[in-house]
Amino acid sequence: MKEIFDVVIVGGGMVGAAVACGLGSSSLKVAVIENAPPLPFAADQPHDLRVSALSIASKNILETVGAWEGVVSRRFCPFRRMRVWETAGDTEFCSDDIDYPELGYIVENRVTQIALLERLQAFDNIELICPMAIEKINYCPGRFSELHLGDGRVLAANVLVAADGAQSRVRQAVGLGVTSWDYQQHALVIYIETAYGQQDITWQRFVPSGPQAFLPLSGNYGSIVWYNSPDEVNRLKALSPDALRNELMAAFPDCLGEVTAVLGTASFPLKRQHAQNYVKPGAVLVGDAAHTINPLAGQGVNIGLLDAAALAEVLVEAAGKGLEIAELSVLKRYERMRRSENLKMMTVMDVFYQVFSNEVLPIKFLRNLGLGLAERIAPAKNKVMRSAMGLEGKLPKLAQGESIV
Repeated sequence: MKEIFDVVIVGGGMVGAAVACGLGSSSLKVAVIENAPPLPFAADQPHDLRVSALSIASKNILETVGAWEGVVSRRFCPFRRMRVWETAGDTEFCSDDIDYPELGYIVENRVTQIALLERLQAFDNIELICPMAIEKINYCPGRFSELHLGDGRVLAANVLVAADGAQSRVRQAVGLGVTSWDYQQHALVIYIETAYGQQDITWQRFVPSGPQAFLPLSGNYGSIVWYNSPDEVNRLKALSPDALRNELMAAFPDCLGEVTAVLGTASFPLKRQHAQNYVKPGAVLVGDAAHTINPLAGQGVNIGLLDAAALAEVLVEAAGKGLEIAELSVLKRYERMRRSENLKMMTVMDVFYQVFSNEVLPIKFLRNLGLGLAERIAPAKNKVMRSAMGLEGKLPKLAQGESIV
């Protein structure tokens, strides 16, 4: 017997779980399939290597669907200031300038995922199927798609949501193509203990080999992101913790302070990928299944959560009007809301990356001039801050703190 659902979300990570929570208490019957549950959280555990800088818009989404309390009751680090500089140009942004208490929050990805999965289980119309492998996906445009699960169950989905990451199996089954390219750089993530107490600033310095970034974590801990060539990242990653600590102290600016210990490392290549279309009849892409972005300003998770908020809004409103939610005309509204906005953010990050990675003297002069002007012209500076906080442009209702159910 097939089990029939209005919406089946493949992937219970942050974005997939956020879509589900956005559909909570609606008239739609929803299933979330996740292959592996996150490890339980304990306050005395070391911080995870995978963290995100959640924007104010992302916090609004989590708060509106009822998951933010699950984040703050575990572990997070608000930040009020953000500094960007290179040799001759420098600017610092502060939330006080636009009358906000914070610019954003550094949160471990696992903490956000746990909070969302915990919340979605409170909704009667949502079933979390986890852990569960998918044996086969049969995409059927114009009819219910079928998912054959590892335990023998067969789910029929009116709308199939791909929230299963950059190598999305659902996207491949549906036949939605992508364009992608490699930036020829890797990012080394280093979990450190510092001599400073908990900090309220995130910063990024640009040097010829690539950006160097610091993200504060709760307590006297932080996350370093060191962009460099693949060979250099592999060399650094192979060093002992003490040797890597010495490299950090030699290469990073004095504002890093003393690194008292290197506690863990991970690395990943920088790639950009964007789906040529986000939707087909009865199928839709969200998050990394739709796009991967240069992590320079930490916007990947934020635009994924905006995807989730927009899709939930479109589906709930369509169902409320008695429309067929799998129709292409309905799903295209989601694509119109998100694809151009995501492309705009991806393009801005690419331009920023290329300009600050370029050592041609006229470009160096112009970028230093730009940083100097940003420091001195308050309206431009405030607009940059609001954009980084996810408060510019047309936002989904959940990102504005408005309920959709």
